[in-house]
Amino acid sequence: MAAAYRDEQEAADKVTRLGAGVDACLFASPVPYDLARRSGVLTMPATYVQLGGAALIAALAKAVMDERIDPRRVSVDVLSRADVEEAYADLGLPVENVHSRDEPGATGTIAAFHERLVRQGSTTGALTCLPAVADRLRAADIPAVRIRPTSAAVRTALHTAALLGAHHRLEESQLTVVLVEVPTLREPVRRAAPRHWRDELRLSLHRLLVQEANRINATVTAIDDHSYMVTATRGSVASATEGFRVLPFAARVRDELGLAVEVGVGMGRTTHDAEAHARAALARTQAGKQAQGFAVDREGRALIPAPRMPPHGTGAIKPKGVEVLARLAAKLESGDTVVDAESAGKMLGVTSRTARRLLRTLVDEGLAWPLPPNRTPQPGRPRQLYRLIVEKLGSR
Repeated sequence: MAAAYRDEQEAADKVTRLGAGVDACLFASPVPYDLARRSGVLTMPATYVQLGGAALIAALAKAVMDERIDPRRVSVDVLSRADVEEAYADLGLPVENVHSRDEPGATGTIAAFHERLVRQGSTTGALTCLPAVADRLRAADIPAVRIRPTSAAVRTALHTAALLGAHHRLEESQLTVVLVEVPTLREPVRRAAPRHWRDELRLSLHRLLVQEANRINATVTAIDDHSYMVTATRGSVASATEGFRVLPFAARVRDELGLAVEVGVGMGRTTHDAEAHARAALARTQAGKQAQGFAVDREGRALIPAPRMPPHGTGAIKPKGVEVLARLAAKLESGDTVVDAESAGKMLGVTSRTARRLLRTLVDEGLAWPLPPNRTPQPGRPRQLYRLIVEKLGSR
């Protein structure tokens, strides 16, 4: 599936629109990959087309053909210093007067990095991985060469992405066992409620677990009077636990039956291995060590820790950014999702300084991303624009 964009800043939005139906993502360069990764939208394996090695050497060959550029005195963006030094070593060229910048940044910031070095006489031209930077430099009459991926690099990246996707598919179909125990039903008989009440509770719990299991194409088996085993695939359990971030079944059991349950999730190559890992995870839960994770993978390693469940009768606590984003979205004009601190402050009824802090919170929570600042002839700091990802409100 192809997802074209005019600017690398749109990469995260494209990933969000593709959704969870994608097995792996392949980005055209490290820049959109890094932007998508930083925004937190990558829930699947991802890689990018390498621009070092042969791609950089090809760009240097083009630079030699431009009489204005001395490849021994150039500036390079995006690529790491190690990649630059390796390519120059392969060509037998000195690298002392080659300036590199691998930190991410806005188009204007990176273009200014190259332009400043040329104006100072430190370099004779620029090698850039970003099309927008190349266009801006040429418009300023700065010699610039695009670093483009070679056909071999594209083929290699496609092969890598296919392998990542295939591995992801196999991993999602991995056998997974969920053990559910009810402390109330595990209590000794002398402290227990009347037998008919316990029997009715077991039936109600079994019925609820069967309903939940049917939703994820799993099966439920009663082990004894107080515990159950749910057999499923890793992919189905991951979808029911928000990627192993919340305990499966626990919230509904608590809300509908008023019961606290202990849960352990285990994966393995066989049912025996998966159950053994689930019991290890359950023992960790019962020992009060949920910070180490309530799920264990097929290698015996704990997965993502489970957050604390909210107290009974209360809903999950929403991040602060979601509330801010919802308030802004309610006041945005149709189709307009770009704001700055001043306009956001007016919508929220706060100062521009406070709005700027709130917009940074949205960026940190992956609910917005900063756009390149507008360059204006007026003195002072240029306006920083932010693209609000209002689509995320529909998924919460």
